Amino acid sequence: MDRKNPDLPKNWELEKLEDGRLVLNMGPSHPAMHGIVRILLTVDGERVTDADAEIGYLHRGFEKTCENVTWNQCVPYTDRLNYVSPFINNVGFALAVEKLMGIETPARCQYIRVIMSEISRITDHLTCLGANAMELSAFTVYFYLINAREALYRLGDSAAGGRVTPAYTRVGGLTRDLPPDFKRDAAEALASVRRNVADAEKMLTRNRIFHDRLRGTGAISKEEALGMSFTGPALRSTGVPLDVRKATPYLVYDRFDFDIPVGSNGDNYDRYLVRLEEIRQSARIIEQALAQLPDGPVNHPAYDVILPPKPEVYNSIEGLMAHFKLTFEGVKPPAGEVYQAVEGGNGEVGFYLVSDGSGRPWRLRLRPPCFPLTAGLPKLIKGGYIADIVATFGQINMIGGELER
Repeated sequence: MDRKNPDLPKNWELEKLEDGRLVLNMGPSHPAMHGIVRILLTVDGERVTDADAEIGYLHRGFEKTCENVTWNQCVPYTDRLNYVSPFINNVGFALAVEKLMGIETPARCQYIRVIMSEISRITDHLTCLGANAMELSAFTVYFYLINAREALYRLGDSAAGGRVTPAYTRVGGLTRDLPPDFKRDAAEALASVRRNVADAEKMLTRNRIFHDRLRGTGAISKEEALGMSFTGPALRSTGVPLDVRKATPYLVYDRFDFDIPVGSNGDNYDRYLVRLEEIRQSARIIEQALAQLPDGPVNHPAYDVILPPKPEVYNSIEGLMAHFKLTFEGVKPPAGEVYQAVEGGNGEVGFYLVSDGSGRPWRLRLRPPCFPLTAGLPKLIKGGYIADIVATFGQINMIGGELER
């Protein structure tokens, strides 16, 4: 036992290197590490001289699970990738399978997919900024932004029937059309978002403590960010205007007028400002999409793609057979492979699919934006203070469901 403190065992001391530096564990139990990331820090006083980020505490098994279910049964699993912006995952997967099948959904379906994706993008950014502010002790801001998110959760729930895990898309369409009052409810929800974001911005943007905690911390150059395969706000904060919605347009994004905000310093403060502006741009897209929203069906007409309407199932043998075959066997894309990317809340979400012509994926591979960001975390925190890690980790917005797929 230690003579100065008999309650401590002999080996209580931290590991010390020969030059006097200490090796510390931060996480996975540290609250800012969300329970699934461990950072092995080498510190000299309060300065981080080396770091190694370790994942491996969640093990969702997303890819292999999807290879053992039908194509449409994969949709609920995509919800749980980035569970803060699930609609985007739903849409990305459905688009990949439809690309493999060589089909296109009706125009109304494409507009609705855009609307729900942008709602998800806003909820993702609100969660990131609110949680990061709370971890830096700005607790009131968290309530402002989560109240705004709640309005959007209710809006998404009214359309999809699920708040956090909606499973709204199907290969070839959607589970249902928008409710009759959706446009009115969307206008009210966006007004609530703008009010709450304005209040939060007044408390944060020019706040001396918040500014000093973020400005200059977690900085990275555009060359380094590109070399590490960063995408999303983390890359755009360095000045690179890469956005899948503009670079390789999908759905009907090319019909809308919106800007891609970029930073110049590549630090945490620029990531904060980029996300703030992206919330405004997403609101612009939603309003344009609702104004242009065409009438018509939301599902592909072929019964080997989408379940037939119930009257067809009950009153025709063709509808009944199509219902049973799709339910038990699933859609059957032709043999081949495809990659489809969409712009997620944290960057490029890509689905690589291989089909052998059966009703189940032969191979499914996900390109998650959080994986390169977490791999680059040691680069972002080296040379900074231990306290800066909380700000940096919060601004890369790691989501465990897609990180440990």
